[in-house]
Amino acid sequence: MYKLAALLTALAGPALAAGLEIDVAGEANGTIVIDLFEDIAPKHVAQITAIAAAGDYDNVVFHRVIEGFMAQTGDVENGVAGGDLGRAGTGGSDLGNIDAEFSDKPFERGIIGMARAQNPNSANSQFFIMFEPGYFLNGQYTVIGEVTEGMDIVDQIKLGTGPNGSVVGEPDKMAAVRVTE
Repeated sequence: MYKLAALLTALAGPALAAGLEIDVAGEANGTIVIDLFEDIAPKHVAQITAIAAAGDYDNVVFHRVIEGFMAQTGDVENGVAGGDLGRAGTGGSDLGNIDAEFSDKPFERGIIGMARAQNPNSANSQFFIMFEPGYFLNGQYTVIGEVTEGMDIVDQIKLGTGPNGSVVGEPDKMAAVRVTE
């Protein structure tokens, strides 16, 4: 199902995906509105909008949240609320990894970046929202969008207190994610 949705999104071009609306539930409650940058990261935008359109981001937790840095989510394989979250942050989708699409867009507050492993070409489904500027990420991670509404909701996401910012107890989640035009 992912592959068909991704193919249709890619064939239709970037005009299909202008943004995302993410309903957050937990300690933070509200909607985050994201403008996606199809012009600088078309492959990444196509993949995450295909995943969102399929409903696979719904109920996925914010598994890694570091105060003054970022909130990470999007593990559609191991990060679904109500499941065993011990491996949250280690999975992705079945669409495969995406080659990096680096740009000159800096990592400012509210910027959305794609998470990846050590290999720059290993982004898949996980992404993060910056609490504060993180210029050390510039040219190292792909920028895919920015929050245009709801940074107050982002600021309320439950902080991680475990190793490397992992959230202990019940993490906040993306209750529903919608693709917008």
